[in-house]
Amino acid sequence: MKKSDLLREKIKHIDIKNFNSTKIIKAMQGMSFTAGEVGRASEIFEKMIKDKDCVIVLALAGSTSAAGCMQVYVDMVKSNMIDAVVATGASIVDMDFFEALGFKHYRGSYNIDDSILNDLYIDRIYDTFIDEENLQKCDLTIKKIADSLEPKVYSSREFIREMGKYLKKYSKKKNSLVQTCFENSVPIFCPAFSDSSAGFGLVLNQIENPNKHISIDSVKDFKELTDIKINAEETGIFIVGGGTPKNFLQDTVVCAKVQGKSVPMHKYAIQITVADVRDGACSSSTLEEAQSWGKVSVDNQQMVFAEATAVLPLITSYIYHKGDWKNRKKHELAKLFQ
Repeated sequence: MKKSDLLREKIKHIDIKNFNSTKIIKAMQGMSFTAGEVGRASEIFEKMIKDKDCVIVLALAGSTSAAGCMQVYVDMVKSNMIDAVVATGASIVDMDFFEALGFKHYRGSYNIDDSILNDLYIDRIYDTFIDEENLQKCDLTIKKIADSLEPKVYSSREFIREMGKYLKKYSKKKNSLVQTCFENSVPIFCPAFSDSSAGFGLVLNQIENPNKHISIDSVKDFKELTDIKINAEETGIFIVGGGTPKNFLQDTVVCAKVQGKSVPMHKYAIQITVADVRDGACSSSTLEEAQSWGKVSVDNQQMVFAEATAVLPLITSYIYHKGDWKNRKKHELAKLFQ
């Protein structure tokens, strides 16, 4: 088996602008089970969009970008549906930045001998394949950016902004989330930034520059993200997956109060997840549970227990074609830190 035989069919990213899910979402709003959850989540997202005082933050974990939802997140930014992003390093670097450099993800199979993939230098995310040699080129590009910067401490937001600057000059795919956010003053935070291809590039930067290198400060990230919460009148959170991005974002309410700032809980909240609640986790608690911590109001929250690639395009297409985002204030939150 040759590598070219497996890396043949490129992932096609779904375009929410090319189909109108309004009718099916309206129908789901009268249903129960998962369809009812999707319908209710769409209603809450619509409320966020229409609330003129609401700052909306996307929390992104998992591999939906690699699986074909990359364009969904770009269109959410371009259509002014979100004002900031909190994500895993993999979502931003290994998937989005990786494709911006001209590399691709490929349709594969979960039913394959992984030792063959290892021999061929192919990485697998369930049934999605990645060329490891290209991923290493992505690592080295991160190192190149790090090497070009003044050696000091950066928040992940600051470093990702530099990635956006780099892509503005050198990207082979112009429609990436990193570049789109840079061009629209939408900050991206990765609280576990080194847990990705970025980590390898930054390690090389430190090895070659032991006394003068850059460092990523997750505490600085936490403070900056909390500053967004403090400056916002109301906040809505749209969570895909869970884990660190979700908990990091929810904790801004508590962090603000620790500073003596009186801020309301997140007014709106949606989470799309397949995680279980019975182990006490559910990718960092259910939204209802988060109210006990003073993080999320239960009045406008919805858990959607579904695999995100199947329902996220429906929800966002509904919002896109309803068109209320056209009248929404552009917050340009990145300018808070200039």
